[in-house]
Amino acid sequence: MVDAVGAQPDQRVLDVATGTGLVAQALVRRYGCSVVGLDQSEAMLERARARVRDDEALGRRVSLVVGEAERLPFADGDFDHLTFTYLLRYVDDPAATLRELARVVRPGGRVASLEFAVPPSVLWRAAWTFYVRVGLPALGRLVSRDWFETGRFLARSIPDFYARHPLEQIAQLWTEAGIGSVTVRRMSLGGGVVMWGTRSDDAR
Repeated sequence: MVDAVGAQPDQRVLDVATGTGLVAQALVRRYGCSVVGLDQSEAMLERARARVRDDEALGRRVSLVVGEAERLPFADGDFDHLTFTYLLRYVDDPAATLRELARVVRPGGRVASLEFAVPPSVLWRAAWTFYVRVGLPALGRLVSRDWFETGRFLARSIPDFYARHPLEQIAQLWTEAGIGSVTVRRMSLGGGVVMWGTRSDDAR
């Protein structure tokens, strides 16, 4: 996903759902650009702030703000590029959210995302289903009760999301939001998906 952005050192990237700041860190290290990391969770942002405090280069290049993807506190075309990870499963209206994301990117800027996915192959889908329904919660239980619940949640939320919004539909929503030349690349035998495209002049 970071490779798909293609930022320049003098550009600004908005990282939505920045979480603990791993993507923001990767963008700065890859391109030397400036990054604004946005997340609605103060707890996640506190971990991102700790990451920034521990790295002088990040401290100069990364700023962190509280906000929601559905209502971004930025002007139209404020950013050269935008990234987001594990976001659309958590919003009520993916189409409206994608329009809002596209709104703050200048024409010609890149939008890129990373998300879990369901493998298209029957064989790998069966293995994936066993892993998320049995293996992931079991591994989570070894860590803590919270991770056990996280595993159980992901086992439900990932397939439920794609049952409502097939991957082909999500790509179409990108296009309808004004993001052109959309590319979809399945990763990890189809268990993950990277998408990217270019903000066109008619984003709305």
